[in-house]
Amino acid sequence: MKKYTYNQLSILQYILLIHGAQVGIGVLTIPRELAEKASTDGWISLLIGWLAATLVSLVITNMMKQYPEKTIIDIFPLILGKWLGRIAIVFMFIYCGVAAFVLLINATGIINVWLLSQTPAYVVVFLFTLPTYFVLQGGVRAIGRYAELVFYLTLWIPFVLTTAYREVHWLNLLPVIKEGWHPIWEASKSTVLSFLGFEFGYFAYPFLQKKQYAPLGIVIANTLTLFVYLSVVVVCFAYFSPDEITQYTWPTLNLWKAIEFRFLERVDILFLSTYMFILSTTALPYIYFCVFSSSQLFGMKDHRKHLRLFLLLVPVVLLFYTPSFIDLKKSIQIWSYAGLGFAYALPLLAWGPIRLSKRAERGEKA
Repeated sequence: MKKYTYNQLSILQYILLIHGAQVGIGVLTIPRELAEKASTDGWISLLIGWLAATLVSLVITNMMKQYPEKTIIDIFPLILGKWLGRIAIVFMFIYCGVAAFVLLINATGIINVWLLSQTPAYVVVFLFTLPTYFVLQGGVRAIGRYAELVFYLTLWIPFVLTTAYREVHWLNLLPVIKEGWHPIWEASKSTVLSFLGFEFGYFAYPFLQKKQYAPLGIVIANTLTLFVYLSVVVVCFAYFSPDEITQYTWPTLNLWKAIEFRFLERVDILFLSTYMFILSTTALPYIYFCVFSSSQLFGMKDHRKHLRLFLLLVPVVLLFYTPSFIDLKKSIQIWSYAGLGFAYALPLLAWGPIRLSKRAERGEKA
């Protein structure tokens, strides 16, 4: 009997789970980050980041294809042995836990700045924990369905964003490659990290019903994320001047603040409220696979005990520690460096040993 049959994902849920995990904090900050390094040529860096993420994503799906009914947590002990495998699982648990915590505190910081300036951070996070528990207790299938629901609920955003076209200055984008390729390559480092989230191919592959579509699905997920980033970056570059955009911490929110209708003035508040759902599709997979890894580490089939502990621990931490704006920026940098290792380096390093291990198994059977 297949281990994960009861929790299977459709190909659409697989695509939207990975896409949702990618479009998080980055969509708010990436216009500024690219403008600081490559000016208005930063959109070209996005294409480079997409290409790198897609190539590594295909390596991940090819790697997981060798053990189609196992997650990376199940594979570690097979290729590394019992104890080294458990150490690798601990690192994976820490990585997902750090990513989840970084996303939660940054979401709280955004809410405190734009919406609830007088509400303590631990109260905001506690309000997140209740719906988070109800979704995550249902497992991967529930996360996939939630990602699909949020995708449909946010389809109005690109249509409203087009109303900003009346105020844009497309000449800001010219000339193309004005300072050469070096700034573009430098900015591509930021875009590579903005595509983090495709590493959930490690976990989601065995849950996928039609695994033959996994490579196509993960390419579509990356391409969908590229479309979101490109649409936001190009509009921000054309709306703000090259110097002005670098002065905003979250230029995407400042862009939405400028959009108004006769019947609705604060469109940015509506967007920000909806954006919290988008951000949740980024945080939920990291939280789930954090507690999934820890549960597997201790030989527990039910992840809900560890989930309750994690969701209780985060508000308690924020009760005694409120991160400053500098702390939030440092936390994203830490997560980014960790993501380079787990999302980009690990597949390239593990692909060879996994294929050799599989060949050895086939040789023994023969």
